[in-house]
Amino acid sequence: MSRINDFLNEAGVFYLATTDGDQPKLRPLGLHLEADGKVLFGIGDFKAVYRQLKANPKCEIVASKQDGHWLRYTGKAVFETDEKYAEQALELMPHLKEIYNEKTGNKMMMFHLEDAAALDIAVMGDGETLI
Repeated sequence: MSRINDFLNEAGVFYLATTDGDQPKLRPLGLHLEADGKVLFGIGDFKAVYRQLKANPKCEIVASKQDGHWLRYTGKAVFETDEKYAEQALELMPHLKEIYNEKTGNKMMMFHLEDAAALDIAVMGDGETLI
């Protein structure tokens, strides 16, 4: 998992693909953290992406680095029940506390991927399995 987390750190922005019915949806994200042997991602409970993952948890995360390598991380989103992960995420990105707090009623929902595969793919080469 550390190799995936390190890749995402170097890439900065990454993209999460979901589906809305039969329509693919793709959006940029930046929030992730590594804890308890998992790479975790955060999204808002009030956003369409949360509803999409609840309806169909199959998703894909893609990121690219300056050196031309790109990551394809595919699996099933499993939402965490322990709020410690959301607390850790908000400590990493404190500006998000303006969005996710008791006053707004918005909640950060953290998930990790299970039944997952991750490939580090060179522009002109074969992919290397990361998990």
